[in-house]
Amino acid sequence: MNRTRRTSRTALLAALGLVTATGATATALGAATAGAAAPGCKVDYRITNQWNTGFGADVTVTNTGDPVASWTVEWSYAGNQQVTQGWNATITQSGTAVTAKSLSYNGTLTTGGSASFGFNGSHSGTNAVPATFKLNGVTCNTTTTPPTDPPTTPPTTPPTTPPAGSKADNPYAGAKVYVNPEWSAKAAAEPGGTKVANQPTGVWLDRIAAINGSATSMGLRAHLDEALKQKGSGELVVQLVVYNLPGRDCAALASNGELGPTEIGRYKTEYIDPIAAILADPKYAGLRIVTTVEIDSLPNLVTNVSGRPTATANCDVMKANGNYVTGVGYALRKLGSIANVYNYVDAGHHGWLGWDDNFGASAELFKQAATAEGSTVANVHGFIVNTANYSALKEDHFGIGDSVNGVSVRQSKWVDWNRYTDELSYAQAMRAKLVSLGFDADLGMLIDTSRNGWGGAARPTAPGATTNVDTYVNGGRYDRRIHLGNWCNQAGAGLGERPQAAPAAGIDAYVWMKPPGESDGASKEIPNDEGKGFDRMCDPTYTGNARNGNSMSGALPDAPVSGHWFSAQFQELLKNAHPAL
Repeated sequence: MNRTRRTSRTALLAALGLVTATGATATALGAATAGAAAPGCKVDYRITNQWNTGFGADVTVTNTGDPVASWTVEWSYAGNQQVTQGWNATITQSGTAVTAKSLSYNGTLTTGGSASFGFNGSHSGTNAVPATFKLNGVTCNTTTTPPTDPPTTPPTTPPTTPPAGSKADNPYAGAKVYVNPEWSAKAAAEPGGTKVANQPTGVWLDRIAAINGSATSMGLRAHLDEALKQKGSGELVVQLVVYNLPGRDCAALASNGELGPTEIGRYKTEYIDPIAAILADPKYAGLRIVTTVEIDSLPNLVTNVSGRPTATANCDVMKANGNYVTGVGYALRKLGSIANVYNYVDAGHHGWLGWDDNFGASAELFKQAATAEGSTVANVHGFIVNTANYSALKEDHFGIGDSVNGVSVRQSKWVDWNRYTDELSYAQAMRAKLVSLGFDADLGMLIDTSRNGWGGAARPTAPGATTNVDTYVNGGRYDRRIHLGNWCNQAGAGLGERPQAAPAAGIDAYVWMKPPGESDGASKEIPNDEGKGFDRMCDPTYTGNARNGNSMSGALPDAPVSGHWFSAQFQELLKNAHPAL
C-alpha cells in the first residue's frame, strides 16, 4: 500500500487539554513592495479553540498579487506558543518563528485564489495573534493595492485537503467524526444524555449479520451512507470495530463470538471479504475510514497460555492453530489495500501488557500478525489501547519512579511491578517499541477514553498518605477499580476525555470506540443468538480468579448481554464523568 506520512508527529511537544474557549481572528492585507512583481496577500489567522495549555488555529492565505506555483507563509509569535501538529501544510518552527509551506495539491494560487491550513499548538500565559505575516517573503499589511490588471475570468480556489483516497498523516486532524445515530438516540433518551449524545462513537461489526443489518439495526452501508450526509464539504472519519475472529476472546466468555476456533475460512469469506467489498465502493472514497482491528485477541496468546497462572485451554487452542495471527494478517491485508482505510490494531492496555514479560512479547506478536497472510507493516496506520476498558488516562498523584520510605511504587499492591501507571505513558512507550521493531516511524496511537474518567466525589485531589507505599498509591489513584484486571461493567466508572484529535505526543486521537452505555457482558446467564456466553467477571458476587488477583469483580448488577444497552451503566458514567459534564 502506498502511504506517505509526514514527520510532524515526532515533534509533538505536550498534551493538549479539553477544548473550552472560542478564539480570535486576525486579518492582514498585502500591498505592493519594491522588487516584487505585483505582490499582495491577505492572511486570516483564526484561533478556533483555546484551553489552559493549548489551542487550535486555522489560517487562510489569499493571493491578491500575481499567480504563484507554491507558497510559504511566515509569522512570529510574541509569546511562547509552539506548533505541535499541522495539516494541509508543512509547518516548522524555530524559536518564535513559524514557517508553513504548501503541499503538492494546494500550492498553486491564482490571483484571488486561497488556500487554508490548520494546526494545534501549546502555550502558557497569553496567546496573542501574530502581528505580521509574509507570503513568499512579501509582508501582508493592513492596506491593499488592487492588481493593475484584474483577471478577466473568476478566480478558482485549488483544493486545500488531500484528494479523495489519499492518506492523511493523522486521519482525525481537521476532520469531523461520525456520530452513530442509533447510539445517539439511545443516549439522548436517557436523563441527562443529551449532554453527550452528539459525541462520535465506534460502530461495532461484531458478527456477520451486523454487516447487512436488519429491520431494527443499521448495516455497514447504512452507516456509511449516513456518514456521507454528515460529511458535508469537509473531512469526516468513520470508526469501525472489526471484531469477529474465530474463537474470539479466548480468555473470557462474555464476548465470545459466533465463529468456532477452526472457522478461519468463514471469517475470511463471510466476514472480512464482504466488509472490504463495501469499503472499497468508490461511493465512499471520500470518507476516512478508521478500523479497530480485533480487540481481545493477540495479547491473549502471550498472557493466557500454558506456563502462565492465567492460562485457559481456549487460548492454548488459538495459539496452536494460529488463527488469531492468520485472521488479523488477512484483515490487515484486505482492508489495508483500500486507499481511504486506516487500520489501527488493538494493543491491550497497561493493566494487561505493562509488565516486562508481556510488553515486548506482545509487540513482537503484533509484528508477526501484521506480516502474516501477505500483509506488511505498511497496512498498519497505528494501534489503539484501552479499547472498551477502564484504565485511567493519566495518573497525576503518583509516578512509576516514586518511592515511599525507600519502597518503590512498583512494589505497591496496585501497581504490582508494572512499568506503567496509566494509558498515556503505556501508549507512548508501546509506540516507541513498535517503531523499533520496524513499524512506521510516524505510527499513530489511539486511546479509548469512553469510560476511564473516574470522576465524581471519589476522585482524589492529592497524593495518598505516605504511611506506606499502598496508602500512597491507593489514596491518590484516579482508577477506583478493585483490581486492574477487572473489566466488566465497572461500578464507579465515568466518561473520560471527550474525543479530540492530536491531544498528546504520538497520539492521533482520544476516541470513544466503546459506545458508553453498551454492556460488557451479562451479570447472569442469558440465552442469546449472538454466541455470547456468561462470564463470572460480570457477576457482582464473583470473588475472582488469577487474572484479577482473586478479587471481587466490581461489576454492576443486572447487566444485559454484551453490546446491549445498559441504562444503569450509562447513568453511572454520566454521574462520574471527568471532565464533568
